[in-house]
Parts: sequence; structure tokens; C-alpha cells
Amino acid sequence: MNLANQKRIAAEVLKCGVNRVWIDPNRMDEVVDAITRNDIRVLITLGAIKAKQKKGISRGRINYKYMQKKKGKRKGHGSRKGAKYARNPRKERWISTIRPIRQQLRVWRDEGRIDRRTYRRLYLQAKGGVFRSKAHLEAHVRATGELKEAEENV
Repeated sequence: MNLANQKRIAAEVLKCGVNRVWIDPNRMDEVVDAITRNDIRVLITLGAIKAKQKKGISRGRINYKYMQKKKGKRKGHGSRKGAKYARNPRKERWISTIRPIRQQLRVWRDEGRIDRRTYRRLYLQAKGGVFRSKAHLEAHVRATGELKEAEENV
């Protein structure tokens, strides 16, 4: 039984490739009699001819790898490419330094532990890169005696 013509027509009707056309082996005699496009359409609606699902590439392994990386795994020496600071750019390092410093300054100002003038001066010093970290800022402010002790409201 040569069904090449029927497969070709079915592929055109189903808008898929010839290799994706599936013909029910139990209803071959019906398919052999189908010679027009309309006959093929009828068989498609009856379920004698179907388009097989496209073969895809599974993302399971990639998703697993992504989840592991999210946890902080798979980042050892063998996985690294680029210089030490290519993976942690200068700007990101600056951001992670300056944000906590500015946050601390805001907290002190709002609590009244430093006045607005001192806040502005320290803010600009922080912007200029005077303080390495929040701890360094705190040590500096305590050494200069600019930080008032918090009033305890009980």
C-alpha cells in the first residue's frame, strides 16, 4: 500500500512536514481510498490522520543547573572565566559599599544622633570614598565624637 500521496496532501492540510503525518494502522483501507484534499480533511476530523507532536529539546537539565547556580553552587575555580573583578565589576562593588553607609547616615540623621550639617558633610565624604565600610564610618564618627548617644524612650 503506497500512501505517499495521501501523506503529502495531509502534510499540506495539517501544515507540517511529511514525516510528522501519522496514519492510524487500523484504518489504512479508508486512507487508501482518500484521494482528494476533502477526503483527507474528513479523515483528519475522524482521527485517522494526525500530526505527530514536534520533537523539542528538554530544558530539564538546564533548569536544574540554573537552580543550582541560584543557590550559589557551580561557581568554583574551574567554572570561572575572566579576571577576578570581571565577575564583580567596580561599579557593583561601589554600590554594595555606598548603600549601607548612606542608609546608616540616614538612620542617624532621622534619630537625631547627628545634625543635618554633619550628615551632609559625612555624606559627601562617603561619596568621595573616604569610608571603606559601615564599620569604618562608625569608627570615624565615634573617634571624632560627632555621634550622640540615642535617647532611650521607655
